Amino acid sequence: MAAFFVSDGIRLVNQLDSSFWRVAHGREIKLGKRSVIMAIVNVTPDSFSDGGRYQTVDSAVEHALQAVADGAEILDIGGESTRPDAASVSAAEEQARVLPVIEALSGRTQALISVDTYRAETARLAISAGAHIVNDVFGLQKEPEIAALSAETGAGLCIMHTGRNRQKLADIIDDQIFFLDRSLEIASAAGVLRDRIVLDPGFGFAKETPGENLELMARFEELHRFGLPLLAGTSRKRFLGAVTGREPAERDAATAATSALLRVQGAAVFRVHNVAINRDALAVADAMLAARNDTSKACHDLSDPHATL
Repeated sequence: MAAFFVSDGIRLVNQLDSSFWRVAHGREIKLGKRSVIMAIVNVTPDSFSDGGRYQTVDSAVEHALQAVADGAEILDIGGESTRPDAASVSAAEEQARVLPVIEALSGRTQALISVDTYRAETARLAISAGAHIVNDVFGLQKEPEIAALSAETGAGLCIMHTGRNRQKLADIIDDQIFFLDRSLEIASAAGVLRDRIVLDPGFGFAKETPGENLELMARFEELHRFGLPLLAGTSRKRFLGAVTGREPAERDAATAATSALLRVQGAAVFRVHNVAINRDALAVADAMLAARNDTSKACHDLSDPHATL
């Protein structure tokens, strides 16, 4: 089987190894043999590529259900833009935006529901409303109480790396390790089980240049040192605009290219705006990986004198 090199004696990680991401309300999702798509549902007026399109409950729910029809298995509901120059919103405003959408979706789809928040109280209310996962763009380091909430409720955690509001290390992978090790220490101290956790290297979050993001893509497989499933969130990011010259809403083809490339490097979950185009790109990547796996297995069997003929 094709495997990824992992440093420091940590086991090799195969992109077709299966694992389960266990989440709140007794749910789980199988990762590994096929890509899993997380659809972005921004209930905001100012998100960088689709702000204002899904501000009402009805429009957000309709968009989310279409994403499920297109192939999404997770819906990530966010009520505050995380673009660098976005205005902050109060916890009450964030909750007013996301909670009605989560409540409506929990009764209309079997897709898993994620809440995109760094606030523990918003996360708690979202889980009570039906959310299964907390997607924290500050990696538990702004409100560590989210870790205790996951341990208490069984909620899945998407722990993201960010370089915002701190001094970064010079090497991009060293900085990932430095930050995410601390996040995992917080999770462990709170009693969070490892099968609740997916890691996100945070493309675009204080990776200020196209080169930094492209280097992170090129070295993505080094993140398997953590031995945890990885999420790729490149959708419509600014570095894709720098490479292609396209505006945010025109970057879906470039996003799909990155999704396929990162799938080959072992990403398991893909957070995207346009589900359909990424579903097709990832279907091709999954088929190629399965064929490579079959070829590797056949070659192993031929070289094994004890294999059954």
